[in-house]
Amino acid sequence: MDAVWVRGVNGIQLHHVTDLQDAGRFLGNAAMALRAAHVRTGVDQYAGIAAELKSLVERVRELEDEARSSMRDLHSSDPERFARCRDGHEPWPDEIPAGFIPRHTCKDECLYHDREVLDALMQCTCGRPPCRACEIGGKL
Repeated sequence: MDAVWVRGVNGIQLHHVTDLQDAGRFLGNAAMALRAAHVRTGVDQYAGIAAELKSLVERVRELEDEARSSMRDLHSSDPERFARCRDGHEPWPDEIPAGFIPRHTCKDECLYHDREVLDALMQCTCGRPPCRACEIGGKL
């Protein structure tokens, strides 16, 4: 089984559109580096690989647009489900549900108490019971 790095964001479960954004950005950076190597050395092979990467960046951007569109469609058609997915209570509908574990919320910071955002008083997350992920994982 391949190990996968998952970027966590305090308070939300990221949609896979974020992974596609990362892929496009990383491919774009690799293409720029190869073009720079070509300029410095004149080795045409570098330019050829950079052109291949540019094509891959375009394909990944198309996939990213499709994923973003899917996420926006869910937001318009079922805002309550969108919120459940964003909050990590259920998987995004276009992602594999098998093996899904709710997002750990126990270590989320409280915007009011931890970040001193005064407008967030009504959103205080302090004192909540352990999250569902801990219940499922047996970490109670």
